[in-house]
Amino acid sequence: MVSYMTNERGLRGVQLAMRTRLGLLCVFVAVPIMAAEQANVPLEIRRASAAITIDGDLSEPAWKQAVPVDKWYETNPGDNVEPAAKSVGYLVYDEKYFYAGFEFEDPNPSQIRAPYNDRDHIGGNTDDYAGVILDTRNDGKTAILFLSNPRGIEYDAVSDDISGNEDSSPDLYWDAAARITRTGWTLEIRIPFSSLRYDRNVRQWGVMLYRNMPRDRRYQMFANRIPRGVNCFICNRNPLVGLENLPSGGHIVSAPYVKARQLGETRDGLGSPFVNHQTDRDGDFDVKWTATAGTALAATINPDFSQIESDVAVISTNERFAINYPEKRPFFLEGVELFNTPIQAVYTRTITSPRLGLRSTGKFDQNAYTLLIAQDRGGGSVILPSATGSDFADQEFSSTAVIGRIRHDFGKSSLGFLGTTREVRGGAYNRVFGPDFQWKGEHDNLTGQFLLSSSRTPDRPELADEWNGRKLASHAGYMWYSHSTRAFDLYSEYKDYGNEFRADNGFVPQVGFRSNYTETGYTFWPAKRFFNRIRPFAMAQYDSEQDGSMLYRLLSAGFGADGKFQSFTRLRYAYENIRNNDTIFQRHQLLYNIQFSVNRVISQILLSGWVGQDVDFANNRLGRGANVGLTATIRPTNHLELGFNDAVRWLTVDKGNLRKRLFTAQVERLRATYTFNNRMFARAIVQNQRTNRNTSFYDDEVDRHDGAVASQLLFAYKLNWQTLVYVGFGDLRESMAATGDLEPSNRQFFLKVSYAFQR
Repeated sequence: MVSYMTNERGLRGVQLAMRTRLGLLCVFVAVPIMAAEQANVPLEIRRASAAITIDGDLSEPAWKQAVPVDKWYETNPGDNVEPAAKSVGYLVYDEKYFYAGFEFEDPNPSQIRAPYNDRDHIGGNTDDYAGVILDTRNDGKTAILFLSNPRGIEYDAVSDDISGNEDSSPDLYWDAAARITRTGWTLEIRIPFSSLRYDRNVRQWGVMLYRNMPRDRRYQMFANRIPRGVNCFICNRNPLVGLENLPSGGHIVSAPYVKARQLGETRDGLGSPFVNHQTDRDGDFDVKWTATAGTALAATINPDFSQIESDVAVISTNERFAINYPEKRPFFLEGVELFNTPIQAVYTRTITSPRLGLRSTGKFDQNAYTLLIAQDRGGGSVILPSATGSDFADQEFSSTAVIGRIRHDFGKSSLGFLGTTREVRGGAYNRVFGPDFQWKGEHDNLTGQFLLSSSRTPDRPELADEWNGRKLASHAGYMWYSHSTRAFDLYSEYKDYGNEFRADNGFVPQVGFRSNYTETGYTFWPAKRFFNRIRPFAMAQYDSEQDGSMLYRLLSAGFGADGKFQSFTRLRYAYENIRNNDTIFQRHQLLYNIQFSVNRVISQILLSGWVGQDVDFANNRLGRGANVGLTATIRPTNHLELGFNDAVRWLTVDKGNLRKRLFTAQVERLRATYTFNNRMFARAIVQNQRTNRNTSFYDDEVDRHDGAVASQLLFAYKLNWQTLVYVGFGDLRESMAATGDLEPSNRQFFLKVSYAFQR
């Protein structure tokens, strides 16, 4: 959302961006860290002399006593130059709250982009927004973003230099209010100290003041310099001085949830009579106690996924490996940055139906830790990984999950240790443990992790062949190195996953392979041209099984560029060798990613995909096809947003003397949201997912048609992220395998009410 915008880091950069909540994190080309630190100027915060009302009006006496921060820098597209629009920030605090106030001038206030929307739903290329970024440990590694647009729509996220992620999943208690004026807009932010984790003995924090202003380009402005090409973001923060006698903790938040659902479904499969069940009433409970200013203890009883919006469907046809979906449950998101390690050995969605959960997260001295314990009633699927694809098994049993990690920071570097276990009644288990580290130098960055796993599979061979009570033990290793300057960059990655490595608490869809990846690029910074950044790059990759037999080989080159209309363009040609079964196929593809904004109405368009050859993995042959994706965001008014996603994939193959379309897979999703104000909205979603196959061209028997049409209606009223009311309706219709006709499958009405009590 906010991280300094320069380089997409080729293939690995796009994959990294996809791991963030909004995919808007931009990674960095490196320049000396020492140069960044020399630009940091201490900012002074003063204790408020009077109460402050959060209403977007900065005329109160407390603001007049604050030290104005009026020296800002345009870091994109300019290189730490004087901004075209003036910004002024103010910082004060009292015995309970941290306050930030802002006055933003705009040369053309009518061009301010300020739509109404749900919390966390603002975009870097589409919305004006601003706020404060706090590094409460002053370690230059992790910080919390508190941002708002000119309507007071809030966005909070954790930015972590160690993992390179910006994650907006966690939500915190804080307030924002803004006003659009004749000369620009103003913003007030109030953050309870109870929402922050800090050491009371540390009197100095790190702070960044930030403004985003999309016009003909995306203009980013900070109250601190960010040297072009830094290999970190939070390390550029300003020291914040003046904090004294901060609260010591003792804050409690309890949030009971009450849910009611009336479910209807077919009695004996598609086409059979539809039956409405009795209304199901349920509840859950979350509580969090800030024992000290640096430690939080949390518990949950019977949490659900809180998914008042369905996951966005993706095309899985002709995919060999499992697909990752984001975590949404609040309990699992405290200290989430500590679970972001190079090997994704923690993926809390594997805890599918927790009965009870306990968690402690804290910071002391130069250490940060988190410990999670959960009882899982089971359900869902377990990934069964291999070198060539993922399989799945039903989790028809309960288990207990324990996950913990500690990280010690020294200078710009860190050393961590992760341990997880999943214990199943009857003696089955999966245990994973090992160290990780990151070392940062002036031009270099080295990150690594090594894990060992020990497992005994469940004695349930009817669920999976592997589950016959056997013992498994293996390792997983990861190493990432980068070297870069303002223009030149070089990246290298190595992976080594043993055949029997398992991470049942994580997301590891492939094992039994070694991978070597290298990429290099050179960045140009044209002045006063359509593109303000151009980076040609080349990359190579070689994957093999543990016995040395080749799995995959890649040679690729392309370029990425940022330019006018908030545009991002990336084109890449790839020549690949892919092994399927015992056959090696040569594949040629052109991959593309083009994103731009037309105006305030057509605020964003994204085209992505590939065209060329692809392997028909099911029938072991080469075909020709394409994958075309279109995403568009349209805002007819400041209250109404229309989001459209369309993706289609097809493959044409030869069989004998015939050439025909093997399959066509499509996903269409329309999302319409009308936001009345910053607390209330109504939303409708229609999602169509379908696959049509030419069954005569398949070696094995497959369904000619499959798919579903899902629709949702939702009304929401939210005082904050845990005090809310949801009322909704959902309908699912699935495709008949033989005819493709849609038949009712599932229908439900639901109500969810939650209220957060704080003390």
